[in-house]
Amino acid sequence: MKSRASFLPTPFFQANGRALIVPMDHGTAIAVPGLEDMGGAMERLGLYADGFVVNYGVARAFRGALSRKGVCLRADVYKPSLPGHEDHGAYRTYGAAEALAVGARAVMSMLYVHHPAEAQMFRENAALISECHAVGVPVIVEALPYGLGQSAHYTPEHIGFAVRAAAELGADVVKTAWPGDEAAFRNIVEASFVPVIVLGGAASDAAGILQMVEQSIRAGGAGIAIGRNVWQQPDPVLMLRRLHAVVHGGATAAEALELR
Repeated sequence: MKSRASFLPTPFFQANGRALIVPMDHGTAIAVPGLEDMGGAMERLGLYADGFVVNYGVARAFRGALSRKGVCLRADVYKPSLPGHEDHGAYRTYGAAEALAVGARAVMSMLYVHHPAEAQMFRENAALISECHAVGVPVIVEALPYGLGQSAHYTPEHIGFAVRAAAELGADVVKTAWPGDEAAFRNIVEASFVPVIVLGGAASDAAGILQMVEQSIRAGGAGIAIGRNVWQQPDPVLMLRRLHAVVHGGATAAEALELR
């Protein structure tokens, strides 16, 4: 596996070249339980997380809890549309100035390729990347085909195009969906010249998530950004400890599942 480096050093990555990021930015997008106690959750999960993805308000309110871990500021809102409402996709809300103001060490922004509003998202991501790079803030682009939760479109071909488009746009790291196949993900990673990390999506069983993460790492993935499949599990800290064992400890999914 050839080595890759982001355009700007992204501080969530450890000496093994991998990152374990926990997104907790769902509060502006979808109504999900598990984030009622943000400060307490970050304190507990900080035992194993390399960093957190949060919205601007959370970054300000919980600066103390976040000070010991890397902060990635969510620079957009990716709220799905309600039935009968126009689907705007994701739209930019913040940038480099806000990232620096809250001590964020990176920003994250969504890019839906083939979405009806993709022109806006491409322009907004390009402007964000340019603005952040000018002040030394790396950008993680979350690249997905068509839109959030559009799993029917998450084919290897579509995911591969989304990842490559984000890399060519200037992303330092690309976060994307799992294509369902290790060989397909290896091809996607090999075609990207920046690190690729995999997301978790809707909450699933622990064994299935650990198996996916093991396969993604084996295929050359640079880590994970998994939120709901951590803090919606019955024991979030244990789940994150298991993921840490796979991402940073070289454990198999079966070995990690044995941890108690």
